[in-house]
Amino acid sequence: MENQNPVHVFATWKVKEGQIENVLHLLKAVHDESIKEEGNLFYKIHQSNTDKNTLILFEGYINEEAVTAHRNSSYFQDLVIGKIVPLLENREIFLTTLLKF
Repeated sequence: MENQNPVHVFATWKVKEGQIENVLHLLKAVHDESIKEEGNLFYKIHQSNTDKNTLILFEGYINEEAVTAHRNSSYFQDLVIGKIVPLLENREIFLTTLLKF
C-alpha cells in the first residue's frame, strides 16, 4: 500500500424512530469485524447525549486503500448496506486527515 497517511472516518447516522436497538445490535457485529481488519486502527461508536437516535462513528485506517477494503468487505455490504442503512433516516460520512500544528 503506497499511501501511508492515516485516514479518520466520521460517520453520522440518524436512526429511524424505534430502530436504535436493532441498529446497535447490528453495529456491534460490524465493530467486531472491523477491528480485525489489517488496515483498521480503531473503530469507536458514540451516541449523542441529546438524541439517542444519533450515532457518530469514529474510525481510523492506515490509509485510503484500507477504507476501501473495509467498505468492500462482505460483512460491510451485508450488515451496513443491506441491514443498517434501511433503518437510517440520514447518513453522512467524512473522510479526514489529521492536521498537525
